[in-house]
Amino acid sequence: MLDISEIFNAAAVLTDVARKTAIIPAPKLRPGCEIFLKTENLQLTGSFKLRGAYYKISQLSDEEKDRGVIACSAGNHAQGVALGAKRNGIKAVICLPAGAPISKVEATKSYGAEVCLVPGVYDDAYARALELQKEYGYCFVHPFDDPKVIAGQGTIGLEILEQMPDVGAVIVPIGGGGLISGVAFAIKTLRPDVKVYGVQSSGAPSMAASLKEGKLCHLNDVSTIADGIAVKEPGVNTFEMCNRYVDEVVTVSDDEIAAAILALIEQQKIVAEGAGAVAVAAAMFGKLPIEGLKTVCLVSGGNIDVNTLNRVITRGLSKSGRNYTFVIDLADKPGQLSGVCNIIGEAGGNIISVTHDRLNHSTAINGCTIRVELETRDNDHINAIRDALAAAGNKVLN
Repeated sequence: MLDISEIFNAAAVLTDVARKTAIIPAPKLRPGCEIFLKTENLQLTGSFKLRGAYYKISQLSDEEKDRGVIACSAGNHAQGVALGAKRNGIKAVICLPAGAPISKVEATKSYGAEVCLVPGVYDDAYARALELQKEYGYCFVHPFDDPKVIAGQGTIGLEILEQMPDVGAVIVPIGGGGLISGVAFAIKTLRPDVKVYGVQSSGAPSMAASLKEGKLCHLNDVSTIADGIAVKEPGVNTFEMCNRYVDEVVTVSDDEIAAAILALIEQQKIVAEGAGAVAVAAAMFGKLPIEGLKTVCLVSGGNIDVNTLNRVITRGLSKSGRNYTFVIDLADKPGQLSGVCNIIGEAGGNIISVTHDRLNHSTAINGCTIRVELETRDNDHINAIRDALAAAGNKVLN
């Protein structure tokens, strides 16, 4: 299906189009491991998708270009196709899920593409794009299951080997599988000793399930904050390539993804979307055997909606023990709340809010329940505060 010469050709085509994104060290993400980040979130259009989309469009015949192109996307492929079409002077129609982040929708429009919002998820947008293709004769630019698109994504693998010759492992996000297929093929062809690992959201594990079953699996539902990899079924080509070239595929939870996004912001000063952070989440939470290996996590995109980012940060704070709400059962008499606050203050907790409830039917008639939201250092700090409250005779319910 693919020859390494195709990926080298794609790299030549993309020389003046895509940035050769930096690989930066991230020593604090997992102590004891050598972790680096391939920052495709800083790519033009904010994601790696530009590479495959542009290369595919560049290889179309004049007759195909005259017909215009159509694509379906969760948002990032849309921007890559829109920019590629604009630079090649051709029409582009993009079908996106109606729930795609507003920032991705508006960015796609800004490149001059016609946007069609489709109720549902990526797979529903895909079905609508196929309908429009048949109706109007557009050339379809598949987001992942196309050899030219895969070759474009594979240029990242070439860059990693060039930038870090002693790399030992590469961790790559998986949605439909186009990115990891290209990266794994390039790396395993040139350096078969390098480990290539894939990561999916536990709410959309289509490739992981397919590899486990040994055949393509279709998920009835997908639900994850990593909208860029919320794919119900991987591609035929990408499944075969992952089965052949990828060493292992694991999953991470939404809470782990949120914690990874927060860690990237705080420690690395970079912003990643949910799909862009899954590789980092897998490294942070020990999902893969990378000890002793110089490991590159591919941060595939940074196109996260600001409102979503706010919610993700809140989840990330909770997951990492930076925010916690205690629920405490107290006697309803003077001085009780003051005593609790003093204990928390002495233990180093910072109170954000206090809610006092006398009407809870589960408490005693002369009792009350308080909810105290705190800023804390980590989970050990939370446990220390809980112990201090219990030692003073308080009934801590949560």
